[in-house]
Amino acid sequence: MAAALEVTEVDKRFAGRAGTVEALARVSLTVAEGEFVSLLGPSGCGKSTLLRLAAGLLHADAGTVRVFGRTADEARRAKQVALVPQSPALLPWRTVKANARLLTQVNKQGDSERALPDDRIDALLDEVGLAEFAKAYPHELSGGMQQRVALVRAFAMGAPLLLMDEPFAALDEILRAEMRYLLLRLWQEHRTTVVFVTHSIAEAVLLSDRVVVMAPRPGRVAAIDTVALERPRTPDVEDTHAFADQVSTLRHQLAGRPA
Repeated sequence: MAAALEVTEVDKRFAGRAGTVEALARVSLTVAEGEFVSLLGPSGCGKSTLLRLAAGLLHADAGTVRVFGRTADEARRAKQVALVPQSPALLPWRTVKANARLLTQVNKQGDSERALPDDRIDALLDEVGLAEFAKAYPHELSGGMQQRVALVRAFAMGAPLLLMDEPFAALDEILRAEMRYLLLRLWQEHRTTVVFVTHSIAEAVLLSDRVVVMAPRPGRVAAIDTVALERPRTPDVEDTHAFADQVSTLRHQLAGRPA
């Protein structure tokens, strides 16, 4: 299977008032096309930095980042990458549907043939329960509804690589669980490659094909664990011994102890 993302021996440093901060040190990671990979680790271990390098928003101090064989900058310009941040970041003067279409309308030089047509965006809004809110504005929506719009916007762009930076972190646990299964349904349908940043071990296990455990600063890949749970995944899987064993393994790896 071809590689969607190849990170090779990447270092990243930031200069600040307190001196230079080494965010990432010799990080290497390959993500295959269609794979769902989560980055799991403590705050400050460079998960979000790695995502921004893949999105072409930052540049590595050493090493290389390739997206579908291109540089991250080239992939971003070609609309091969979509980034979903923690905040939905909806434009307050645009309706739900206009926000959902936003990424299909910018960067006209990109590879736009993958962007979804209007009727497919309408269908996506209907699938996530927002069809009747298509003409509403962000201030009229709850936080969970805004995050659903952000998901539709990302999938509507048709980018083959979706980078998600703790998109459900601000939601309560009940809504967060609902959004996980919504994301799984959308991913199952579109088979977009996803790299997902989270602090939740259970969330990483539920969503992922593989989980990358990152060590504290400077960020390094401490372990890569394959999630041996069948797909499609339903809420029942969270009650199984296999799920609990996978969570336990990752908890030990985060703590630096043998599983």
